[in-house]
Amino acid sequence: MGISVDHRDNTNLYMDAAEAYRNACLNAIEYLTKWGYTGEQAYLILGTSPIEGRIGGVVDIPNAACSVFLPTEIFDFDVRPNGDGPIYTDRGQVAVASS
Repeated sequence: MGISVDHRDNTNLYMDAAEAYRNACLNAIEYLTKWGYTGEQAYLILGTSPIEGRIGGVVDIPNAACSVFLPTEIFDFDVRPNGDGPIYTDRGQVAVASS
């Protein structure tokens, strides 16, 4: 999930669905890093998998809310939230950021 708040300076961007969707994607990347993926790997997973984005609410003035759904079938382990929380496993470094 993401809402229309710029987290760099904590300003609310009035009904900005693009910022809400950006924050939803950033939250998905952060969630995948808790399972052991690097930020670059998580970015590539979101960029190549058939994700589904939804605008969940633009009537809650001044906020817009968006969500990103990632198909769990693309993983060979269960990435859904559970009572044990994310279990960090070193997934290696197969994607490297340029400097």
